[in-house]
Amino acid sequence: MFLPPPSPWPAADPLRLLFRAMAALPDSDTELLPAIEEEESSDLDQPWHVVVFNDPVNLMSYVTMVIRRIFGYSREKAEQMMLDVHQKGQCIVWTGGREPAELYVKQLQEHQLLCSMKKAG
Repeated sequence: MFLPPPSPWPAADPLRLLFRAMAALPDSDTELLPAIEEEESSDLDQPWHVVVFNDPVNLMSYVTMVIRRIFGYSREKAEQMMLDVHQKGQCIVWTGGREPAELYVKQLQEHQLLCSMKKAG
């Protein structure tokens, strides 16, 4: 069995005591615990929408510029999304995993845009 290197404090080294205690356990009395089943659909696996809302403060050119910078969309696509935000009141600008969606929402909010994320579907 592997033992850690000697310690300058042999009596008080908790790692050494743990290894000694583990080595003293009998192998035949080991009890296997049932495996924990993971949920099939977790929040991280489901797609999420990043939604930008209309606001009376930001200029349309500014909203277009922010969408292009954050998502890397073409000018035409960003302008179409900006027009959807302006005319319909909101637009889904991105769909994907939860963690990237949280990052995009944070970046949009840092540019003073009203936005949120919601589960797709």
